[in-house]
Amino acid sequence: MAKRRLSDQQRTRITRNQADRQQRLRAAAPAQDDSPEELGPEQPGLVICHYGQQLEIESLAPETAGRIFRCYQRTNLPALATGDRVIWQSDSETSGVVVALQPRSSLMARPNQQATLRPIAANVTAVAITIAPLPQAFANLIDRYLVMAEHLGLQPVLVLNKTDLLEAERDAELEAMLANYAGIGYTVLRVSTRAQLGIAELKAQLSAHTVVFVGQSGVGKSSLVNALSGAMAEESAAVGGMSTGHEKGTHTTTAARLYHLPGSGDLVDSPGIREFGLWSLEPQEVFDGFVEFRPFRGACRFRDCKHLQEPGCALRAAVDEGHISPARLASYFFLLETL
Repeated sequence: MAKRRLSDQQRTRITRNQADRQQRLRAAAPAQDDSPEELGPEQPGLVICHYGQQLEIESLAPETAGRIFRCYQRTNLPALATGDRVIWQSDSETSGVVVALQPRSSLMARPNQQATLRPIAANVTAVAITIAPLPQAFANLIDRYLVMAEHLGLQPVLVLNKTDLLEAERDAELEAMLANYAGIGYTVLRVSTRAQLGIAELKAQLSAHTVVFVGQSGVGKSSLVNALSGAMAEESAAVGGMSTGHEKGTHTTTAARLYHLPGSGDLVDSPGIREFGLWSLEPQEVFDGFVEFRPFRGACRFRDCKHLQEPGCALRAAVDEGHISPARLASYFFLLETL
């Protein structure tokens, strides 16, 4: 079913209601502007998870390194994301206040229906785009993630999980799609947490990175995070199954959470995302997100070529010559329509 577009009046009313709700929440929250005498010294911390108005902050100070504190943030700070490095002050043995945000190397965010960006994860260096035989994988969603990764300068890795469930006849289209991505030059890894296949290879591929796992609900992101991080039972990410009769995943992760990979690297498990909008990007940025298009940028006869039916279109010629797949070109046009 197509999503109903909101009118300008509806957007204004939603934005006003959200602002009123945030104001009521701030009024009900404990005082965040405590005087310096009531707070401990400033110290570095890492956002492990963000729960509405509260954050889990891992202390990076030598005296309390590794301890987790429940914190509020000062109202003058921007929205924080899992993976952010911050400055915070304790107000008790278990809680505190975030007072400053340290510079980010990257910020992965997605627009909501109000056309504002919602942060997902900060300071990540790689994206593990996770798919499975079921629920069905869609190239268009994968391409959205790839465009986002290229735009942010992150290393994308395609992870086919649940390989023990592959069926040759049913999954022929999936195999062809993965072969196309591998031909473009993307890393494609095959794993199964149930059969313990490919986990060591995936861990080696990601061990030098802070990686965020993205993909539809039900593809096994949380199971992969548990397998890679070696999380204890009480710390492990929640794992769900498939919704009955619809072959869609059930949401088990409700907030992005960071896990430390033994040895090196960090993992971020993100909520399942069935759609990932690129509304904040310009058309040229979407074009650049298709890496195989780049050699043909500016090569068309006309500078304002739309790559439709114009004569002398280098992109169309590349498709005819087999350098670009027709499916990827169609996906590019579809993404442009969503802008």
